[in-house]
Amino acid sequence: MMFLLSVIMGITPLLGIGWIAENGSFITVDGLFTTLILLTLSAILFLSAFLDLRKRSQSISQAPQAQKAS
Repeated sequence: MMFLLSVIMGITPLLGIGWIAENGSFITVDGLFTTLILLTLSAILFLSAFLDLRKRSQSISQAPQAQKAS
């Protein structure tokens, strides 16, 4: 659930960047800083999704090893 929520919320700032690009306000200081903030927010959310996915894959790969040991 958290993985899906992080991915959806990570895509949302990218849509905001697309909207800024469509309006052509990249050349303003406000547009540049808003783009940087949105990219940072998106990167943090995608990092959260990646770490959640990695945690799930590690727990799945460790489960058969625990069954073999017992």
